[in-house]
Amino acid sequence: MNSSFTRPLAVVTGASNGIGYELARQFAQHGFDLLVTATGSSINDAAQAFEQLGAKVQTVEADLATYDGVEKLYDQIKAIGQPVEAIAINAGVGVGGNFTHETDLKDELNLINLNVVSTVHLAKRVVKDMVERGYGRILFTSSIAALMPGPFEAVYAASKSFIQSFSEALRNELKDKGVTVTALLPGPTDTNFFHRAEMDDTKAGSSKKDDPAEVAKQGFEALMAGKDSVIAGSLMTKIQGAVANILPDTANAEQHRKLTEPGSGK
Repeated sequence: MNSSFTRPLAVVTGASNGIGYELARQFAQHGFDLLVTATGSSINDAAQAFEQLGAKVQTVEADLATYDGVEKLYDQIKAIGQPVEAIAINAGVGVGGNFTHETDLKDELNLINLNVVSTVHLAKRVVKDMVERGYGRILFTSSIAALMPGPFEAVYAASKSFIQSFSEALRNELKDKGVTVTALLPGPTDTNFFHRAEMDDTKAGSSKKDDPAEVAKQGFEALMAGKDSVIAGSLMTKIQGAVANILPDTANAEQHRKLTEPGSGK
């Protein structure tokens, strides 16, 4: 891929498909060059699509659930030698099922490493550079699951609650540093998330979902406007998010259960 970047540089993690892919498309369409990463070689196919939109693109194949994977990505950021104008820390994974006897501990620890640990790790590296420069934009992919307890995806929902709190706290710390922090909170979105999480038989997994391109567009616009957060997707998703902010956790947990309990989609 072409390394001689001439436009502002954006970094997008988890960019080979889903919301991350669409976020990278938004950056490419709006005058950014790209450094994009994902676990497998499919990121190279995605990069070709971004280049057709006028972006110059570099790719990194890295497992961000590992310390070395995050360091590999940051080493590439430093090697480019160009400031990161914006970063979308988007890579994440879900695990669905009954915590007691259906989910695997190894999968849940991997989820924590990717969704939580790698987010903190990468932010720790990139934020310092942005503050020293006095400018930057950070987008964290959270979820409306962050607004409620999540039965049958308990570890995933908790990981997104962490991201939400981390995003809001970091935004406050950086409010006079020239660096903005925005949280993107999508609802159920038409990606491979539910299939990978083994949640195809749930109501959430089998129901109509939001368009990832629209979710990414709303997230990109919120990022560029410097907003603190955006519940992105359809009107129904925005309503669900607003209601979750009002209901007590016990009620939210029951509502979430109806969407994620195994077999609820049959």
